[in-house]
Amino acid sequence: MTQDIRFLGWRFTLREALLLGFCATFVVLTRAALRLHLGLPGHSMFFLAFFLLVARGCVPKPGAATLVAVVAGLVCMLLGMAKLGPVIVANFVLPAVVVDLACALRPRLVTSLLGCLAAGAVASATKGASAVAIDWLTGMEPELIVQHVVVSSLWSVAFGVAGAAFVAPVVRRLQANGLVPAPGRERAPGAPPTIAPRP
Repeated sequence: MTQDIRFLGWRFTLREALLLGFCATFVVLTRAALRLHLGLPGHSMFFLAFFLLVARGCVPKPGAATLVAVVAGLVCMLLGMAKLGPVIVANFVLPAVVVDLACALRPRLVTSLLGCLAAGAVASATKGASAVAIDWLTGMEPELIVQHVVVSSLWSVAFGVAGAAFVAPVVRRLQANGLVPAPGRERAPGAPPTIAPRP
């Protein structure tokens, strides 16, 4: 008997939870690697956008990307990988909510290059909201806050779009080999996996 994991009212199987856990782990690892300052704001959005969309593609259920973001954000906060602790969770959760909402509106979004680019751009733009909070809490002047948020958001969107561009080919390849289900084709618990024919 398999144990299901519940999150936000949705149920994930153990296999799905493990896939999401791997995505969250990779988000944390890339975040740790990128702490070697590259001198470019928003560069962490490249891997964040990629793994959030891949997570939603591997587990086509509402809340999948958000679960990855919550786990990764909490781990990063506990490891001290942020200057203002809890704010880093918002940096992860806001883009993930955008990804989940976009995929809810268009279930096959993760297999579409244009869909991934659009979702990556909007998700990355949400970093501006947390940037405003951080700058305001540090006492920065309003004019400087606007300038910093605009520059940071533009770089975040650029890196997020770049990361999202690699998602569709990866997810399509995984689906073609029967490694992950396509939206609407999730198999019943206990049923053997079906291998899709190669195109």
